[in-house]
Amino acid sequence: MFMPRLSTLSTALIALSLYGGGPALAAQPQYELGSAASPKEIAGWNLSIPPNGQGLPSGKGTVEQGKSVYQNQCASCHGDKGQGGSIGPKLVGGQGTLATNHPVKTVGSYWPYATSVFDYIRRAMPFYSPESLSADQVYAVTAYLLNLNGIVPDNAVMDAKTLPKVEMPNRNGFIRPDPRPDVRNVACERDCAK
Repeated sequence: MFMPRLSTLSTALIALSLYGGGPALAAQPQYELGSAASPKEIAGWNLSIPPNGQGLPSGKGTVEQGKSVYQNQCASCHGDKGQGGSIGPKLVGGQGTLATNHPVKTVGSYWPYATSVFDYIRRAMPFYSPESLSADQVYAVTAYLLNLNGIVPDNAVMDAKTLPKVEMPNRNGFIRPDPRPDVRNVACERDCAK
């Protein structure tokens, strides 16, 4: 029989409910702090974009616009051409290095989806002021970084329709058989062979 691993907290809560601890937990005082989040408040935090691009905002950006935004918002940390800087990692290059002893993980060599690049920039950059870029600026910077890595042409325009269609060099690099001998068994939930 398949048994999922449970965290220590989950195991403790199950034990409490099975052995009489459940009502004791319910009897704990309720402090009524805060309030339930509204759908609008939840939407403000629900920013992640999956590989298929579902939920990408409206807007668009070109490589040329991205170059300008990059120079003003990103170059001080990542270098003027994405080569890396005193604070930020290298964003350009590294193709063909992942299977070597010294892999260089960049937008062009490591990231599997262009939508993930957009998502990360949108939520976490610039480092000193995350979520301060408009959707147009994020599309533009994404276009520029993809262009610097030779993935899209100079005239590329990124938006909610074009971005998910970008084929990243490492798109299939995260799908490999697991070489560990202890995980080669076929998943089974009932009537399993030993």
